[in-house]
Amino acid sequence: MTANSLLYKDFDDHASVVADTRSAVESAFVSLVAACIDSVSAGGKILFFGNGGSAADAQHLSTELVVRYVTDRAAIAALALTTDTSALTAGANDMGFERVFARQIEALGRPGDIAIGLSTSGRSPNVVLGLEAAKTRGLTTVAFVGAHRETVERTADIVISVPSTTTSRIQEMHLLIGHALCGALERGLGLVDRT
Repeated sequence: MTANSLLYKDFDDHASVVADTRSAVESAFVSLVAACIDSVSAGGKILFFGNGGSAADAQHLSTELVVRYVTDRAAIAALALTTDTSALTAGANDMGFERVFARQIEALGRPGDIAIGLSTSGRSPNVVLGLEAAKTRGLTTVAFVGAHRETVERTADIVISVPSTTTSRIQEMHLLIGHALCGALERGLGLVDRT
C-alpha cells in the first residue's frame, strides 16, 4: 500500500466509526452530561483515569475542564488520576498496579463525584477496580470503552461504548466524545454563551 492509500483508508475507517458511534452513544452521552452537571453544580468533581493513550486522554480532558475548552470561564473541578508519579509508582510497588486508580479514588473520591474510567479493551484490571472502588464509595461511575462492554456493565452507571475493536478508532472517538462533554458542560453550567 502507498502512503496515500494508507491515509485514505484511515480516513475512511474513521468516518465509518464516527457514523456508527454517533447513534450508539447518544443516549448514554445525554445521561453523562446530566450527571456531570448535577455533580459539579453540587460541588463535586470529575475524576478521569486510564492506561497508555487513555491515560493521555484522561489528562487532556481534565485539563480542558480545569483551564478552558472554548473560551475563558470559571474552572470546572476535574482531576486526572494518571499524573501523580509518586502515587502511581508507590501504589504499583506497594499494592500492585491493578490498584493504582482504586487507591486514589479511596483517597480523593467523594459521594456525588463522577469517576470516568477509559479503557479501549473494556477489560483493563486497574480501570475495572477503579470503577468498583468508585461505585462502593457512592460516586457515579462512567466507562468509556470500545465494543467490549461486558466487564464494565456491572460496575458502570453509564457506559460510552464505541462500536469498534480497533484501538486507534476507539481512542479517536473517546477524545471526540470527551471534547463534546467539555463543550456541553461549559454551556450546561452556564459558563459560556449557549449559542
